[in-house]
Amino acid sequence: MKSLPLSALAVVLVATPAMADGSHAIDKPDAVTSAADSSKPMAFDILAAHAHQDGRMVTFRMTTNGLAGSEIPTPAGALGGAAVLSYVWPTSLDPATVGFEGKTGILALAATSHPDFDDTPLYDEDGDGDPANDGTKWHSHWVVLTPTEACGPGALAVRDIPAGKTPRMPATWPGLPIFIDSPGFTPLFDGPEVTVTVAFAEPDLVTGAAYDGLTAALRVNANVHAPLLCVVDIFDIASNDLSLPGKID
Repeated sequence: MKSLPLSALAVVLVATPAMADGSHAIDKPDAVTSAADSSKPMAFDILAAHAHQDGRMVTFRMTTNGLAGSEIPTPAGALGGAAVLSYVWPTSLDPATVGFEGKTGILALAATSHPDFDDTPLYDEDGDGDPANDGTKWHSHWVVLTPTEACGPGALAVRDIPAGKTPRMPATWPGLPIFIDSPGFTPLFDGPEVTVTVAFAEPDLVTGAAYDGLTAALRVNANVHAPLLCVVDIFDIASNDLSLPGKID
């Protein structure tokens, strides 16, 4: 991992007083909370995760023990072996809720950074006129996670799409052979907080769904082959056991 430049951190710290307005996950009485742990990277040490519904919109929040978004992956120089850092909200929602083939795994919202590739071909996150050079910029995905022993004992991976198979994918699927969507919902960072607000076509399916918070590192297989994208390190889990104790209200 590497840190953002000090100038960028200064802008964040000056522009957004942390914990000042009571809107952070840690301020919510029904948030999933976790004790601070000095052994974990501070930017990925979860203090609280929360999700709140307002009609068709749901705001996912996560409070960390450090400056959220301040650490980004060290470039590998190629897609094979590329690292991904992520803030993740696993849910109990069926993947079909956002357009994937149904009953295929754990639907999770993720805010990610990965300098070696850009998987948001429809969006120009840095506004430079090139939509294919933005992987370092924090951006959002829906992913479907499944237990994948090929990634290690008890490990998770983003579900692969086997060769020759055409499962249902969201309209903004970026074309990678995995269950991933690039919906363009922008992650916002406010000191220790990362927030992503998403929209649902059928909000009644969302109310009461369970969620959790997770911070993790993923890695693209060196052979860029199945399994394509493995979870290789879990920094923290809000519930400690991925039991999804939170309820979207």
